[in-house]
Amino acid sequence: MHPNRAGYLTRLIVRQRRWSLNFRVNQTDQKTTETAIMADKTELDLSLLDLPLPQLTKTTIANECWASRYQDPRLNSVDFDLQSFWTYYNKECARALHNGGRYVALRSHRDVVDCIRKLKSGMLRHDIKEELREKLTALHDNEDEMLDNSIDLAASLLLMMSFCSFAYGFSGRSHLRWSHGSLESFVSAYFDPGAAQLAKENVKMEKIFTARNLCRIAGLDIVWTDNLVDHLRLTDDDRRVHVFHHASFLYVQQQSADSLLPKGLAEETLQTLALLFPSSDVETRKWFSKLSDAGLDKRAIQCGQLKTDHRQTERFRFWNDRLVVLKQVFDEAQPKSLSQWWHDRRNGVQWYRSSIANLPNARCHPLILVSSTGTHSG
Repeated sequence: MHPNRAGYLTRLIVRQRRWSLNFRVNQTDQKTTETAIMADKTELDLSLLDLPLPQLTKTTIANECWASRYQDPRLNSVDFDLQSFWTYYNKECARALHNGGRYVALRSHRDVVDCIRKLKSGMLRHDIKEELREKLTALHDNEDEMLDNSIDLAASLLLMMSFCSFAYGFSGRSHLRWSHGSLESFVSAYFDPGAAQLAKENVKMEKIFTARNLCRIAGLDIVWTDNLVDHLRLTDDDRRVHVFHHASFLYVQQQSADSLLPKGLAEETLQTLALLFPSSDVETRKWFSKLSDAGLDKRAIQCGQLKTDHRQTERFRFWNDRLVVLKQVFDEAQPKSLSQWWHDRRNGVQWYRSSIANLPNARCHPLILVSSTGTHSG
């Protein structure tokens, strides 16, 4: 017999003996136990695929994830609209449980919460995996894969970072490869700028540097992402920029007493949203309100605005590199359409001098020919 198969059978025999002992109770005790189980069978015992997700389930999960040391009454209230997060939560659970759930061991919200507790306690990945292994009720040929995917799913839901790398399909997202150690130490090391941060270039970002102008002037497309790792990432030959729009999630992480995000990351990410979506800019607010994607976190446009001395890339520790590159792409972009040219005010003198030169066949004033409204569907 193959050694691995023999090991499986040994574990199965041990588990069966343990289960047999656990259920050897008298009828009275069994009824008492069943009553206790029913009383404890709460909203967390629902299947991950049961929709819609009850509000009580959402509140319980939120408190487990971000408010375990204290109860924040604002969680899931009007102050923190986590609807976009729950859309992500449901989508990730459905994705993980595809094909009958043969690639993941988690089945209920309680399973997810229990795994999240282990992650937040600082347990090593290997130890979490072995504890999950003991809970399996049957043998599986892909047992290790199921356990690793279960841990990755819980980590992804907790931090809104993609740790999942399933073999089916291509998501287009960046995936983090966490194989050992604690989740907190891994994430901290990933985002740590290191000593090289001292040599970072400082670039000033003018008020014109907004998401709206990235689209209508530089011609970039915005890809709204649920993956924090992809925030401000440029793809498709610098024609698309990914933006993590979950401001409510970031606010909750910022106020959580035991967030696993590196200190300052949530706050700095919110500052990048304030930079790209300044709430004081009326035109940006109008543009954002017209976006057709109903899944966007509306709080992304409510992050305030940055003061002049804060509009420097050296102020950003975690997102410095990506901001510098994005600003460079914005500055070097040449208008490719009449609309982009008309809205381009990056060089006022040059724009004025070329207003007629760029329209050699115009027989009337450019204002008559060009619409002053910019639209974009990201």
